[in-house]
Amino acid sequence: MDALPFLYKTIPGRILLRLLTAPALSRACGAFLDSRLSAFLIKGFARKNKICLDDYETDGIRTFNEFFRRKIKEGKRTFDMSPSAFCAPCDGLLSVWHIDADGGTVIPVKQSAYTVASLLKDRELAARFQGGTCLVFRLCVDNYHRYCYADGGRKGDNVFIPGVLHTVRPVALETLPVFAENSREYTVIESSAFGPLVQMEVGAMLVGRIVNLEGEGVAVRGREKGFFEYGGSTVIVLAGPGKLTVRADIEERSQQGKETPVLMGERVGMQPGTESCPAGQTV
Repeated sequence: MDALPFLYKTIPGRILLRLLTAPALSRACGAFLDSRLSAFLIKGFARKNKICLDDYETDGIRTFNEFFRRKIKEGKRTFDMSPSAFCAPCDGLLSVWHIDADGGTVIPVKQSAYTVASLLKDRELAARFQGGTCLVFRLCVDNYHRYCYADGGRKGDNVFIPGVLHTVRPVALETLPVFAENSREYTVIESSAFGPLVQMEVGAMLVGRIVNLEGEGVAVRGREKGFFEYGGSTVIVLAGPGKLTVRADIEERSQQGKETPVLMGERVGMQPGTESCPAGQTV
């Protein structure tokens, strides 16, 4: 990762970056990682990233991408099903930001600002989230790369927005509005508990595929929504104004520019006015 400051903070690096962020390169890497020739990478990757293989279903895995999208064993992730609880839809490092009520701008500490309208490419939809909350779950390569629905309700179709594929590591986020430039896909969930939610998956460098398993229909809280293939990736959830109270420790760390490690199914917020819970507590 020492090359990243060169790529994002120097002129020669930015010239090279145009090649590295092109979707065509990601597709080429993906084709290799889909082949049996990539199987030799699995053991070293698991060892380097301290992945506990006993937690996962690994029978029948023949390629690196099959390993990367591996399923976790039943019982290894418990989803908090309390109706008033808002839970992490994936493993990752969580930051929470408030969306400006006037222009819809999201301004993270030490990161480039972006607007919800630029994120969604839909001004009318973006207006529903002005004054609301933006939750950013940044997945690292050692995280579980499947994700589920944050809450249930009627859902729209999947909307794909083409783009480039920057890394989602902090050095890139400090320099560019990465989430508004990268390829991404989202759906709108009409949650009875939290109002309309946008759940978005953002691709990253060498992540050519975001795979969502269902189209328009009904989302079920905690049911698998899809998975990423190789690389660090991001899940973003938008909630409308006054619909979500985020856990106090996560709020505090976010204001300090720090991310909070969370696991899929962990309670990270509540309906406003309902009983709060200590950090990390589930029921």
